[in-house]
Amino acid sequence: MTSHAAPSEPTPGSAPGSPVDAAAPGTPGTPGREERVGAGLRWLAGWSWRWVGVAVAAAILGWLVGVLWVALLPAFLALILASVLQPVSNLVARRTPIPRGLAAGLVMLGAFAVIGGGVIAIAPSVSGQSDQIASDATEGLDQLRDWAVERNLVSQDQMDTAASDVRDRIGDSAGSIASGVLVGVNAISSWLVTMALTLVLTFLFLKDGHRFRPWAAGVTGPRAGRHLDQVLDQVWTTLGGFVRTQAIVSLVDAILIGVALAVVGVPLAVPLAVLTFIGGFVPIIGAFVVGALAVLVALVSVGVEGAAIVLIAIILVQQLEGNVLQPWLQSRAMQLHPGVVILAVTVGSTLFGIAGAFLSVPVAAMVAVALRYLSALADPPAPITPPADPADPEEKPAPA
Repeated sequence: MTSHAAPSEPTPGSAPGSPVDAAAPGTPGTPGREERVGAGLRWLAGWSWRWVGVAVAAAILGWLVGVLWVALLPAFLALILASVLQPVSNLVARRTPIPRGLAAGLVMLGAFAVIGGGVIAIAPSVSGQSDQIASDATEGLDQLRDWAVERNLVSQDQMDTAASDVRDRIGDSAGSIASGVLVGVNAISSWLVTMALTLVLTFLFLKDGHRFRPWAAGVTGPRAGRHLDQVLDQVWTTLGGFVRTQAIVSLVDAILIGVALAVVGVPLAVPLAVLTFIGGFVPIIGAFVVGALAVLVALVSVGVEGAAIVLIAIILVQQLEGNVLQPWLQSRAMQLHPGVVILAVTVGSTLFGIAGAFLSVPVAAMVAVALRYLSALADPPAPITPPADPADPEEKPAPA
């Protein structure tokens, strides 16, 4: 009789059909060490090439953004303005018999009237005291330098060397600074063109923006178009919510810090509050820079004790913003980790200056929305189990 060997028991924890399940190590049919290492290297090489492709695509995208920046900047600024004004424009178009284009124009005029009125109201005090803020900040830095030298934190030679290096750099750059007048004129004219394009595009987005999503979904086809429509809807909601929330948070910060400065007796409370509101649109870094400026001005104006009170007030306001205001005003889907915010602002400001610092966080929030949607698509659907009917008797095992 021919004897048949008993089937080998699967190794605990191994998947059925795997090489480990087929035979014990060292027996015929089992991959050897070199084959296992080769399979791991092939897996690593495959994923490495994929990441290289992603890096090359990102580099090409960054290059295209730099080339098309003159057109992308007003387009993105217009998207931000349109995301804030669109709810009001849609409301006016629905509740009144006027056409959508006229409603968009009226909403834009009303927004400019409100913003222009606020600027006209605070411009005299801010413009008249801007030089004083710069002077007080410089004097505050000098006081901090003297304090550090007196306590031997730094030596006078180190401070003199640093000051000499700064003077040398300024002297070496004198020719560049003199020739930079024309560059400044060109920059001002470029910004005027950018703002004009932004206003025109904002009007067009408010008037015809509702047609873009159906058009994009139709062009990409029924399968991809369905996902694209949902992502665009979430991105648009995130963009408008982020801008409105950041404006509210910046306003609250400006009011609270301005009140603290006024109570302590800092004479430049109003312009510093305005700078706080503007700096709030560059999260974390903007608040840090404006807060340091306010402390330096308070150090010169009201002394060390007043500067310490202002510092404590700024820290308390920032804690209120980070732990109460933003979690309450923003949904969890719009939250970005502080590390992501800092990196986004750093990269944006390095590549595209002040405009990049302002636009970096909204762009990061939009990218995060798209990544969350893709992550949700990658997750397997949860199994649907029908609810148990309490009227049915439980199944009992059949008797042996």
